Amino acid sequence: MKNQRIIPGIILIGFGIYYYLQQAEYTMFSDFQTWPTLMVIAGTAFLVQGYWGKDYEAIFPGVILFGFGMHLHIVDKLEVWPDHMGAFILIMALGFLLRYQKTGTGLFNGILFLILAGLLLFYDRISAWLETMENGISTLWNFWPAALILIGVYLLLMKRK
Repeated sequence: MKNQRIIPGIILIGFGIYYYLQQAEYTMFSDFQTWPTLMVIAGTAFLVQGYWGKDYEAIFPGVILFGFGMHLHIVDKLEVWPDHMGAFILIMALGFLLRYQKTGTGLFNGILFLILAGLLLFYDRISAWLETMENGISTLWNFWPAALILIGVYLLLMKRK
């Protein structure tokens, strides 16, 4: 049986430290007294539950919460960090791939989200590269969102064997 006390224990400790530092008005930690820090704490709890508690299904929500919280902290501090949807999809892909590493499920989703994140993160470079090629390929590139919709509909309607 999995130890179900890890998540609430870490969340209570983390939130307690967070609110203590906020109440004590430590200026050294003032940049971290925001709601993304609470996401990082909750994500850490899920990740610890996933790896130490061997509850591997907790890895995905842990990566999402931890990753989104860290993204919201980092995006304004590092100029090289992307500030658009591609970063969120990349974090989701990482969650699927890390869960796949332990459970053996989610590889297809991880690779699909990784490709989508790559397309979004490097959209400007890819479209500029395609514009230098023939007009037909450039025109075809304009319809890639429709391809995403068709793949999604196919996945929803596809019957399992």
